[in-house]
This record gives sequence, structure tokens and C-alpha cells, in this order.
Amino acid sequence: MAVCCDLEADINGEETFLLDKKIICSFSGRLSKLFGKSTGANRNKVIFNDFPGGAENFELISRFCYNNGEIDINPSNISLLYSAAEFMEMSKSVSGNCNLLEKTKKCIEELGYWTWPDLLVALKHCQEMQQVGTSSGILEKCLDSIVGRLAITSEASPCASTSSPDSSGLRLSCDTRSTESLKNSFSRANWWFEDLSVLSPNLVEMLVKSMVSRNYNQVIISRFLLYYQKSKFFTASSDEKRQVLEIVIDGLYTLDPSCISCKSLFGILRVVMNLNISKSSRNKLECMIGSQMDQATLDNLLIPSPYGTSYLYDVNLVLRFLKAFLCEGGWRLSPTRMRKVASLMDLYIAEVAPDPFLRLSKFLALVVALPDSARDCWDELYHAIDVYLEVHAGLSEEEKVKVCCALNYEKLSSDACVHLSQNAKFPSKSSVQALVSQQLKLKNLLQGTKNSKPDMDSPCKLNETRGKAKKGEGSEQIVLYSGRSDISGDNENLRAHLQGMQWRVIELEKLCKKMQAQMAKLMKSKTPPTHSTARSLPRLCS
Repeated sequence: MAVCCDLEADINGEETFLLDKKIICSFSGRLSKLFGKSTGANRNKVIFNDFPGGAENFELISRFCYNNGEIDINPSNISLLYSAAEFMEMSKSVSGNCNLLEKTKKCIEELGYWTWPDLLVALKHCQEMQQVGTSSGILEKCLDSIVGRLAITSEASPCASTSSPDSSGLRLSCDTRSTESLKNSFSRANWWFEDLSVLSPNLVEMLVKSMVSRNYNQVIISRFLLYYQKSKFFTASSDEKRQVLEIVIDGLYTLDPSCISCKSLFGILRVVMNLNISKSSRNKLECMIGSQMDQATLDNLLIPSPYGTSYLYDVNLVLRFLKAFLCEGGWRLSPTRMRKVASLMDLYIAEVAPDPFLRLSKFLALVVALPDSARDCWDELYHAIDVYLEVHAGLSEEEKVKVCCALNYEKLSSDACVHLSQNAKFPSKSSVQALVSQQLKLKNLLQGTKNSKPDMDSPCKLNETRGKAKKGEGSEQIVLYSGRSDISGDNENLRAHLQGMQWRVIELEKLCKKMQAQMAKLMKSKTPPTHSTARSLPRLCS
């Protein structure tokens, strides 16, 4: 039978086809409406600029028409054929039961029975169509089937199959190399990582959202995202790396914070520093790190400052971490977590204090970032401030006072207070305040000792330990221990106990008088004594 070539079709400028208009129009509602009942002998021409799948896919549907509605539909072409069938309106109203749209729809309905490799093939072609701006409509269904398959294989054997396609279970192929690999690695929860690492960032984003909505194990999701980031970075360009990182960060942000290790987040941060990712993704990463500040180490925080800045470490970044930590936890922050972060910050402040380019405002921001209640002892901060004032000797008296106002003198040890009072780097006001604070401590201690009376009926007594007077700069340290004193009814033991208490009261009175004299001497002079030499302060608080 002679074939008429009275229709010329230009497909996306890629290729031109000569077709029998009558045959093509009998299957395509779009062309049928375009040409109507025209039977002119003149050749017609149609131009398609956005045909899904291009010339290759148009050739497939042409074969379908010329073969009287017969074609092999498989995972590698179903997305293309379905898109083309919709585009050309190849529905039942035009060609009856022998129409491409119905055939592809029926095949899609059986998606749940496809093998794992078939699903991957179909997903790959859906991805290619999405990259050229064409949606096949199968993508979401294919992703949903993959997530459902993963959920099943995480609970049952990966090669579980059903005896009938009509049963509610999903069958997995056991006769392919991919499935054999799956069987061998079923004990590992990441058996599917490599298969899905070929997906584009946009598809990974859709995949993660689907997994989260199905309550899939979030620890495994986080591991897959980290695996995906590493696998993509081998051959990716800078722009591709940026896109991958943004998708990974956004995906991790949707998960429970406990599912992601602090070490992994800092690893991502190190990579992010060299890429210009979006501000939104950067903020999300900083919030995730900040929420786990109590798990960070000093090495994690020692991040070099951005290009163009003079100071050594990125102090602003650490301040943002602290802000996120406090905002995220709120009233839920336990004292234990607060103390961990305070100890970490003491180490960090001591590390950045010797930086000669660190501005006073940034140093103060670090010191006051956490509430006073976060620290039981402020000796470490005093050491850091001491170093900072030594390195920044050019600070004015007013600036030094600002720094010292950040100290909590009540939480300084006795040695720290004495050391501060003799430290020429500190303003005289701070020296006086340290002595006043120490005097109040001693006064309260003395008052408590005078008011204490032996109680023969109580098993708890005051057990005293004689503190050795520390020689040097006229300073003394007396320590009292409250413990259990087993005083019997024996008069000799009671007498010895009372004599010990009397001795302690005398020693405390002597120490108070000595400190009062030293404070009066400092009050007369505006500057600390020049003849005193600062000695190294032992770190009593750890």
C-alpha cells in the first residue's frame, strides 16, 4: 500500500519528519483538531518547539501510530511515552481502546510490582526530562514507590515476594545483579545509598521530604545526605557543589537534631567556608551547630577568620553559635549543658585573648555571652582578661574598667582576688572591688563561726581544718570544712573542740584586720602599689 507523505513535522528544530497525515491524525487529538477534515493534496507543515523528549520520542509515537497502536512500553520509555501521549492528546476519545495514553497509565498503575532496577531506570529518565523542563507526571509516583520499597526492606527480607500480583505486598526481583547485591548487604542500612546517589539535588530534596512524611528512620536519612554530598563532590563544579550543599543542609534541617552528629555538621561547615551558599542555608547550618554547642570541642571552634579581616579566628561565627544555643534551648537548657558550654567558652576565650587584633567589643561580647549562672568559678575568665590586658596594653583606663566590669568578683577564688588586687594591669577600682568581695566572704565566714554553738544532741558538728597561711604579698587563705564531728560526752574532747573554734575565730579576726589595712592603703592611692610583683595564680577551679 502506498504511503502518503502529506505532513511535515518539525520537532524542536532537531529533526523534520514526513508523515501520513491521515494515520497520525487518527491517533492524535491535537493534530486532528488542528487540521480538521482537510483533505487537500497540498503538503501541510507543523512545528513543535516544546515536544517532550524531542525528536527521539516523536519517532516512538510515530511508530506506535504506524504499527496500529502496538509498542513495547518499558521503564526506559514509559515517562517519555506518557508525556508525549498527553501532549498529542492520544486518548480514548480519538482512537478508542487502542490509545497510547491508556496503555501508559495502565503500566504506571503496576509500578508497585516493578523490580528495584526497573524503578531506578524509570526514575533516571524522569530526572532527565525534568532537567530539560518537562514533567512526565510519573516522577512523584516513582519516588513514592521507591520510598515505600525502602520502608519494607528495612523491616523484612529484601527478596521477599508474594505469590500473586494481586496481594498487598510488593515483589522485589531476585534474579538481577542489583538484587543479589542487595541481599548480600541487607544487614547494612545503607545498601541503597549508591543507587540513589546519582539523583539530581532537586530529586534528592523530593526524596527526603517523602521519607520524612513516611516517618522513615531519620538517622539513616542524615547518613544518606552526608554520603550524597561526599559522592557528588568528586566530579562536581563549584556551582554544582553549592547546589548540593544547600540541598543537604536544608534536608538535615528538617530532621531531628539528635540524628546528626556535631562532628558531621562542623565537617560541612569547613566545606561551606569555601563556597558561596545562600544566606538561608548558612543560617540553618549555624542554628544546627549552635543547638549542639555542648558537644563541640575547642578545635571545632578555632575557625580562621574570613578573608579581609585582621583578627585570627572567626569570633563572630562563635557568637552566632552561642546565640543559637541560647535561643534554641531557652528554658529547656539544663545546668549541665550550660556548664559544658561555659567551660568550652572559657577555653576559647583564653585562646583568642592573645590576638593583638581582637577588638575590645568582640572580646567583651564573648565574655558576657553566657549568663552568670553558667559558671561556678570565674578564675579562667580572669586569666583570659589578664592576658588580654597584657597584650592590649594601649587600652585606656575607661576601656579597662569596661573589661573588668564583666567579671563576677563573687565567683572568684580567694587566690584570684588577692592576685587581682596586686595586678598592676587592672584598674585600682577593680583591685578595691576584689578586696571588698573577699572581705565580705571572710566576714560571712567569721559571722557563721561565731554564731555556731556545739550541740550535744545533734550528730552533725563543725569539723575544722587549720589552713596554712600562704606567705607572699601578705596574703593568707583559711579553709573551713563542714563535716561530721563525732564528739562524745567526754569533757576532754569537748574542751579541745571549743579551743579549736576559739583559735579559728582569732585567726579570722587577724586576717580581716590585715585586709582592711591593705584596702585602706589602696584607697589612699589612685594607682596600685608599684613595688608589688604579680605572681602566677594557681588554677584552683577546673
